[in-house]
Amino acid sequence: MFGDSAFLGTIVIPVLICVARITDVTLGTIRIIYVSKGMKFLASLLGFFEILIWLFAIGQIMGNLTNLVNYFAYALGFSLGVFVGIVIEEKLSLGILMLRIITRKDAAELVDFLKSAGFGVTTVDANGVYGPVDVVFTIIKRKELLNITGIIKKYNPNAVYSVEDVRYVSRDPFPSEHLLKKDFRGLFRFFRKGK
Repeated sequence: MFGDSAFLGTIVIPVLICVARITDVTLGTIRIIYVSKGMKFLASLLGFFEILIWLFAIGQIMGNLTNLVNYFAYALGFSLGVFVGIVIEEKLSLGILMLRIITRKDAAELVDFLKSAGFGVTTVDANGVYGPVDVVFTIIKRKELLNITGIIKKYNPNAVYSVEDVRYVSRDPFPSEHLLKKDFRGLFRFFRKGK
């Protein structure tokens, strides 16, 4: 069955081309995200495999220029690869975000909650189109975005918020995590001394 050249040309090669494109475009999408985050080594490594797989796919197209099914498989693989790459990137949730919250309602409750949860918070009194507003800035890990937006909706449902990628932060914006680790290390040292 697999030796049949018609089957190979109409089914196997287009499927291989499509899978190769899904893989290389997925890698390319993630590579671009790594580049934007300044992760040079991982971006370079993904780029190597991305182009290697692309060369295989384009080689199959060039070797079978008369087969139109290959062209559709190539295009389908590209579009599916973009989709898969974005889904994987969302699951990875890499990076740090700056969240800006603008609310006409007093933001004290929201700010207190965020501070108690260990987030660094900066507030600014400002004027909007309809009068005085509170502007709240905080830096969060990307994987925490859904939780934080849920908290915003709970405390200030009419708040407007915007999210920006942060490539570099001059200081660790999550000191509570390090304090927690430091406390646990100190606890273990205490037990070691008691031996």
